Amino acid sequence: MTYDYDLFVIGAGSGGVRASRISSGFGAKVAIAEEFRVGGTCVIRGCVPKKLFVYASHFAEDFEDAENYGWTVGARHHDWKTLIRNKDTEIDRLDAIYHTILSNNNVELYESRAELIDAHTVKVGDKTVTANYILIATGGTPVMPDVPGIEHAISSNEVFYLDEMPQRMVIVGGGYIAVEFAGIFNGLGADVIQLYRGEQILRGFDHHVQQMVAQEITKKGIDLRTGTNPVKIEKTENGLLITLEDGSTIDADAVMYATGRRPNTDGIGLEKVGVDLKSNGAIAVDPYSKTSVDNIYAVGDVTDRIALTPVAIHEGMAFAETVFDKKPRAFDHSDVPSAVFSQPPVGSVGLTESQARAEYGDVDIYKSEFRPMKQTLTQGSERAMVKLIVEPKSDRVVGVHIVGADAGEIIQGIGIAVKCGATKEQFDATVGVHPTLAEEIVTMREKYTGD
Repeated sequence: MTYDYDLFVIGAGSGGVRASRISSGFGAKVAIAEEFRVGGTCVIRGCVPKKLFVYASHFAEDFEDAENYGWTVGARHHDWKTLIRNKDTEIDRLDAIYHTILSNNNVELYESRAELIDAHTVKVGDKTVTANYILIATGGTPVMPDVPGIEHAISSNEVFYLDEMPQRMVIVGGGYIAVEFAGIFNGLGADVIQLYRGEQILRGFDHHVQQMVAQEITKKGIDLRTGTNPVKIEKTENGLLITLEDGSTIDADAVMYATGRRPNTDGIGLEKVGVDLKSNGAIAVDPYSKTSVDNIYAVGDVTDRIALTPVAIHEGMAFAETVFDKKPRAFDHSDVPSAVFSQPPVGSVGLTESQARAEYGDVDIYKSEFRPMKQTLTQGSERAMVKLIVEPKSDRVVGVHIVGADAGEIIQGIGIAVKCGATKEQFDATVGVHPTLAEEIVTMREKYTGD
């Protein structure tokens, strides 16, 4: 049978765009559909604008530090509208770049919603097209709980488009998105209360990372309250009134929920064509990203494997090589480095201590907690931490966790070493760069015996 396209991609985020252009490079005739803007969550309403907001929020502390280093700092005022306007300009620029990438790689873009009609047919806008292969790359979307008054709350989608900066901000959630935005608004001068129903923030991270970040963000002025959750949100003359489980209330200008994301699989016809879904709505795939339907594949957050933009990109590349370069490759989801742009930031790769003990039994722990050099002249109290987890039989470093300035930058290089199976002996043989936070990674010799 002759099809309109060799490949039709639904979703023009990082994974979909990479898969489409690489597939086109292998000679496939490719089209891609996107109902909102090209670039996906990361570029439009995720990691890119969030990182810009993180940069903006750091200046308050930087100004204070500058005075202790001899600089005269005058009156300071933050203009929210300037930040939003400049952020929008940058997102527009990136959106245009993605359009150019698709055009230069001969990928036809449909700026419409797409829906599967059958395994080879897609309705896109007012047209119907056919394709030999179909790739689903529709990403994820925020989950908003069923709380009375939830219509008055915002998610991470809306937070980048607020007309005014809230001076009294409530963040609900304990994951990395919640922690990052609590730091952002605190740094920009808002009074921030962070509510989390669990015992400790950053679930899934190493327990020492959790403890350190909770300690440090509290020291910076964030009112972190664990073991609590809103039960009602009401609109008032002066903003919002949030009622908590214990009956107490909080007055706020805005409430942002960051309580999780779900795969964006609704309304695209997956069930109709026989694509199996997991209990949480994610598309079930094999190691090569193939679904239960032979010619339909899925990559990125919609598969709920590791919800990170670089992972989606690698999955998209592996798909293109497998299907159109005829060189089957399954992306290895182990030892993926990641960062949390909290304040201070986190960098992690490999196993947490609890994961390592579950997998290997006994493990050796090396941990250093210290005051960063920058703080010595500022009278600041922020602390940093470096932790290594070593499997003693092989001496292999199976986990590295950093809390401190530039942790995200540092962990990228360390991720290579962990991915290559480097041993503690090899870490120890590496000369440290002095004076840096990162040198702690290669200078720890004493095993940590605490909890």
